Amino acid sequence: MHEREIGTAVLLVSSELDEVMALADRIAVMYRGKVVGVVPSDTPRDELGLMMAGASKTQAHHEAIEHPTTLGTI
Repeated sequence: MHEREIGTAVLLVSSELDEVMALADRIAVMYRGKVVGVVPSDTPRDELGLMMAGASKTQAHHEAIEHPTTLGTI
């Protein structure tokens, strides 16, 4: 993306998690029309999934550590 290289902000709206993680520097996760959190693109999939289901950034982080899944390895 040439725009990224020259520092232009690009807003990508997608429900395709793989696409978002591959292209984004930061990910703003929304749930029911509200931003739950803004995280780096290397945030584990478990955490992103929990945030997409409405958990706060802190809740998602703790839950993903306490109950890891195989989501991050797929």
